[in-house]
Amino acid sequence: MSSTLAGAFGIAALFVAVLALVFAIQALRAQSGAPKAAAKLPATPQPQPQVQSTAAPQPEAKPGTVKSELRRLSKELEDARSELRDTLQHLAVVRYDAYGDMGGRLSWSMALLDDNGDGVVLTSINSRNDARSYAKEVKAFESESKLSPEETEALENLRKEAAQPRHTPES
Repeated sequence: MSSTLAGAFGIAALFVAVLALVFAIQALRAQSGAPKAAAKLPATPQPQPQVQSTAAPQPEAKPGTVKSELRRLSKELEDARSELRDTLQHLAVVRYDAYGDMGGRLSWSMALLDDNGDGVVLTSINSRNDARSYAKEVKAFESESKLSPEETEALENLRKEAAQPRHTPES
């Protein structure tokens, strides 16, 4: 088997391992957190009781009407958005040459974070003979483990992205 083919298999295996790690983290979060939105949604639309606010009383909508369905869907959408904040949805990748004797920027560091800056930094350092992978936990854009300059760059890219205002559609 040629070294190019072996390298391709190695990178493919590393990618599968990273994917498995991401799914494992999501599964652990699902077990420790609240039930997912799909578990909360009723199989058929059920009219929800209306909650009266003290600010401005709204007239009670008849069950099954468009207005009541819009209110129910609006609440479900807000619940889904709330749960989405805890998912690993922000990604930054920094590619680089870890060793001077190799080109092609085959080494990489990747930060996967949620809206709170919690998640993981994954790094793969590739040389001619082997590839090494590292995973470091991140809480609030900080890690207790010492980070490489490339890992720090990936985190800083996401920190800058988080500091920018997000555009969400108006309700």
